[in-house]
Amino acid sequence: MYPRLRVFACTIALFAGCTASLVAQAETFKVGATATGVPFTFLDVKSNNIQGMMIDTVEAVSKAAGFEVDIAQTTFASLIPSLTASKIDMISAAMVRTPEREKIVQFSDPVFEYGEGLVVRADDNTPYTGMDDFKGEVVGAQVGTIFLDALNKRGIYKEVRGYDSIADLTRDLSLGRIKAGFADRPILAYQMSSGTLQKVRLVDSYQPQIKGEVCLILRKGDEQALTKVNKGIATIRADGTLARIVEKWKLN
Repeated sequence: MYPRLRVFACTIALFAGCTASLVAQAETFKVGATATGVPFTFLDVKSNNIQGMMIDTVEAVSKAAGFEVDIAQTTFASLIPSLTASKIDMISAAMVRTPEREKIVQFSDPVFEYGEGLVVRADDNTPYTGMDDFKGEVVGAQVGTIFLDALNKRGIYKEVRGYDSIADLTRDLSLGRIKAGFADRPILAYQMSSGTLQKVRLVDSYQPQIKGEVCLILRKGDEQALTKVNKGIATIRADGTLARIVEKWKLN
């Protein structure tokens, strides 16, 4: 081989090796998401994969920011413990920012905002407007949510019950075991419109009292990862990707 061709071939090989090395070193975040938060996160039984608005969002953010994601199914109550124990690297779920949570984990820039919804039995036609309307009654909310914390702090109920999922909550509600249930309003509205929830009613007159921002969540101290995630969020917000995701899941 002529000397110049040999040098050229070596250069090409070196470049290819560097490129492969860079690809191999692409950072991957293990992302915790729940299987029961339609339309934010849910298990698609056909593909056996977690899907939803927050899955589309974290995948779009990762593409824009230049990292990979590996979605891990996790119960809602286990999300933060799994993150702090380094079993996952990020949370992408319908979990809102609160001062209490910010003491433990760090939140990205917001990707969505919403408040709680109220469900009662289908045969209960009372025009409820607030949480205090159920003083002295048995009420419930999903474990790990700010809604359950808010109910407990009020201290006006006969009993406050925690549930692992909205399905468990609405089942007890339909059976008359609790008087009212509180959960993420977009999730309740989506499930009501799709016919998933039976024998319960989403109360239109109810005014959300706890509004919060939904963000991607990371371990405290990982500022490099936070900067990367926020850069991705800014990109998908600016180019309209985030708005299209919200519209796709009927959350606007």
